[in-house]
Amino acid sequence: MGIMAYNGGCVVAMKGKNCVAIATDHRFGIQAQTIDTTFEKIFEINPQLFLGLVGLQSDILTVRDKLLYRKNLYEVRENRVMTPARFAAMLSSFLYERRFGPYFIEPVIAGMDPTTGEPFICNMDLLGCRTAPGDFVVSGTCNEQLYGMCETLWEPNLEPQDLFEVIAQSIVNAFDRDAISGWGATVYIIEKDKITTKTIKTRMD
Repeated sequence: MGIMAYNGGCVVAMKGKNCVAIATDHRFGIQAQTIDTTFEKIFEINPQLFLGLVGLQSDILTVRDKLLYRKNLYEVRENRVMTPARFAAMLSSFLYERRFGPYFIEPVIAGMDPTTGEPFICNMDLLGCRTAPGDFVVSGTCNEQLYGMCETLWEPNLEPQDLFEVIAQSIVNAFDRDAISGWGATVYIIEKDKITTKTIKTRMD
C-alpha cells in the first residue's frame, strides 16, 4: 500500500448549471484499521470556494493551515476576495515549491467566480500539476470506481437538486467497492447565493 492510500478517503467535484458540488467520505484509518468516522477532508476557503484534500492526514492538516494563511495574506494585501482560479494557481505554485520533498496530498478545488458566477472545478497531483475539465474531477483511493460512476451518471447543465443526486450516487456506489474509504459522506452544493450541505448515511462495515 502506497503512502497516498495509507489513511484512505476520496473526494469528487462536479459542475452543474450555475452551481458546483463537492463531496467526500468520512473515514480516517491506518491502512485497513478504521480510526475515526468524522474526519473532514473538505474545507471552506471562502463562502464560494471549497478545498478537498485526500492523502496523508498530517499533510492534509498542514497544507490546510498554510493555504488559509496565504489566502488571508492575499486578501489583506489586495483588498479583494480570492477567486477559485487564482486560488488554484496559488496552490499549484505552493505544491511545486516542495517538489523535492512533496506533501502527500491530492487537492480538489470547487467554487463559483464571485464576479461572473462561473462554476470552477480543478484537481492536482502532489506536485501541483493542474487538471480543470468541464464535467467532474475525482481523487482518492477509489478514483477508478468514481470515474466509472461519474462518466455513467453525469450530464451537462444539471440543476442543483439533480447535481446532488448524481454526485451522491456516484460517491456512495464508488466507495462501497473500496475497503479504505466510505463510512458516510458529506455533499456541498455551491450556488451564487447559497451553500447547501447534506450528510449521507451509508453502510458502516
